[in-house]
Amino acid sequence: MAGRQGENAAPASWSIGREKSDALFIELEGSWTIGRPLPASSELEKAIDTGPKVQRIGFRADGLADWDSGLLTFLIKVKDLCSRKGMIAEFEGLPEGVRRLLRLATAVPERKGAARTKERASFLAKVGTAAIDFGRSAMDMLGFIGEAFVAFVKMLGGKANFRWSDLLRIVQESGAEALPIVSLISLLVGLILAFVGAVQLKIFGAQIYVAALVGVAMVRVMGAIMTGIIMAGRTGASFAAELGTMQVNEEIDALKTLGISPMEFLVLPRMVALAIMMPLLCLYADLMGILGGLIVGVFMLDLNPVEYFNNTREAVSLTFLWVGLFHSAVFGILVAMSGCMRGMQCGRSASAVGVAVTSAVVTGIVSIIVATAFITVICDIIGI
Repeated sequence: MAGRQGENAAPASWSIGREKSDALFIELEGSWTIGRPLPASSELEKAIDTGPKVQRIGFRADGLADWDSGLLTFLIKVKDLCSRKGMIAEFEGLPEGVRRLLRLATAVPERKGAARTKERASFLAKVGTAAIDFGRSAMDMLGFIGEAFVAFVKMLGGKANFRWSDLLRIVQESGAEALPIVSLISLLVGLILAFVGAVQLKIFGAQIYVAALVGVAMVRVMGAIMTGIIMAGRTGASFAAELGTMQVNEEIDALKTLGISPMEFLVLPRMVALAIMMPLLCLYADLMGILGGLIVGVFMLDLNPVEYFNNTREAVSLTFLWVGLFHSAVFGILVAMSGCMRGMQCGRSASAVGVAVTSAVVTGIVSIIVATAFITVICDIIGI
């Protein structure tokens, strides 16, 4: 809002006069707009401090040409100055529009202490908060596992409500479309294992045992672990992003409104698809890892390909193969559950989707490492 307009108005200026020994008046002249340089209110404070004690400050606006929020800002500063020094500010000499805007601007003053202050929590408070969050997260995880198990039992009984076309689509996305990255990583892991093993075995002239080293490592555990980590970063994150976006768009709420269980319709096909495809991808990763070791053995160690193949066949047993496939099946379930759980727990904002994806990948990888430790201990106990 602005007062009288004039293109050739003089710049903003003011003068201070004294009506009585305890009263000052400010004469406003020129154009008080934001686009022009405005006088500083510090000059008024100097005038108040140098003369006799002032009780009241008034205004005269006969020479005021243009004004907008620039004048309003100046008046608010004068009013704050009067409040600090215990003086009375009288605005009756100003135009009605200025007085109305000033009343509007100062109608609801800022409440002291309303601004949020960041308090630093103590160490014990942080530990307690982390423990409570961990307990809640553990309970949520157990609840999700229970719901997933119930949905799986209903599927075995033919009562689960999901579309087989969705299952086939997810099988393709998590299986055939993952072959390129699984091939590359598994081949490189086999190359690395063979190269590292050859460095030590060359000392004893036992380069041929590189075949056994790579074969046993890949088939028993490394193929499953590398495949699981790849799928956690690729498919698990994809599951979390899909379900998280559906949560943001309220599509999951729509399914609940229609009486369709999101656990059966969305989570179950993803878990089943990944549990089926992970052992197959693990078997493929084992072959690619052994091929990587063969490349190092033949081209770096001058081993005969037939001799390398025979040594691998003697070292790798079906027991090792079944242990690796069991690893991969467990990893598939863990990755699918991690991705789906974080997606279902996603908040209602775009940033929450990113948090859910990150949490799904971290949860999946940690679950894989922990499960590997447990399975290794169990295999050692039963003598496998």
